[in-house]
Amino acid sequence: MRLQSPRGTQDVLPADAFKWHHVESTFREIVGRYGYLDIRTPTFEDTELFTRSAGETSDIVTKEMYEFRDKGDRSITLKPEGTAGIIRAVIQYSLCPPGVIGRFSYVTPIFRYERPQKGRLREAHQVGLELVGSASPRADAEVIEITYRFYEALGLTGVRVELNSIGRGDCRARFREALLAKTSSLLVEMGDDFRDRVEKNPLRLLDSKDPSVREAIDGLPPITDFLEADSCSKFEELQSLLTESQIPFVLKPGIVRGLDYYTDTVFEVISSNLGAQDALCGGGRYDGLVKELGGKDTPSVGVAMGIERAIIVLDEQGLFPSVPGVDVFLLGIAGAVHTVAAPLRNAGISVLTDPDSRSMKSQLGQADRAGARFAVIAGEEEWARNAVQVRDLGSSTQTEVAIDRLVAYLKAVL
Repeated sequence: MRLQSPRGTQDVLPADAFKWHHVESTFREIVGRYGYLDIRTPTFEDTELFTRSAGETSDIVTKEMYEFRDKGDRSITLKPEGTAGIIRAVIQYSLCPPGVIGRFSYVTPIFRYERPQKGRLREAHQVGLELVGSASPRADAEVIEITYRFYEALGLTGVRVELNSIGRGDCRARFREALLAKTSSLLVEMGDDFRDRVEKNPLRLLDSKDPSVREAIDGLPPITDFLEADSCSKFEELQSLLTESQIPFVLKPGIVRGLDYYTDTVFEVISSNLGAQDALCGGGRYDGLVKELGGKDTPSVGVAMGIERAIIVLDEQGLFPSVPGVDVFLLGIAGAVHTVAAPLRNAGISVLTDPDSRSMKSQLGQADRAGARFAVIAGEEEWARNAVQVRDLGSSTQTEVAIDRLVAYLKAVL
């Protein structure tokens, strides 16, 4: 049987790797301006970490986690999202004691067993931020601003921030009563599993695509009508801060996010170029998560941004730079090639050679396929007079250059 990559995964081939480098380097450049530091957590964690953080009724826990027993009979899960592992590390290493604000950035794979579709894979990749230790709306605004600036730096158009607040305990309780009352007749007709899950967390009805659910909740007041006074005040301040920073946003009462740990601010960044699954990323505030995982009460806010989804939009908008080629393909007599290559590479010039020393025609073909800008030819005659031929593969012009001037010459023309 011919082996292939598992369903819901993809290989990043050399022809596409530069796209990933571009997205990741842009992310690191943007977050570095705001003082965020890189953190890396394990690919797998104890299953309990995710059942406690995501919530036992969440789709991630009930349907999507890659959970297995290891050889020590421990329940282990491939991480389905990045935040829980980072908060576990924050608690384990006391990274954010009271009065300290931590700013963390990450690049990570995530694993969810779901139906593969455009921009949604079983092994996907995210870049993300966590700002731990501040309850201020300025922290929310900072995370949203960085997120928007990241997509702006990539050059994406047709992007917008959609914003909501889902309040806290009192708000949720009052909204829950209104939501369950509005959908009581619908729930009677549904199966026991669906009804049990909705009664545990009725907010999940808000982002349902089921027409009968949409019809049942039509006319329901938005959750923002139920906000506590403090949450309402902070949400209004957040909107003012985003306006002040010139971050375009719209209010979207239906945003609730798929994880149980969110409180108050939730948001998504939407692209008009992704079709029905149009969310580039999502995030929000999760003030209870640190305490839920065994730490002290610590307010926090974060965002996770899908790399694959960004690449899809960048491709469709033709925003990737051209595929980077090698600077020089070096060919000629074997001893000369070896001697010349080292000083060029030491000077930061990328160099390809043919280890099999094939014909001049073959090597020039390799240079063309590699996208080399110049061919440096060290033939016997040139080498005898301490020189090489430098051929511009774009214009086909050729110049003889002394060996001791080669680095300076190439630095000037590259």
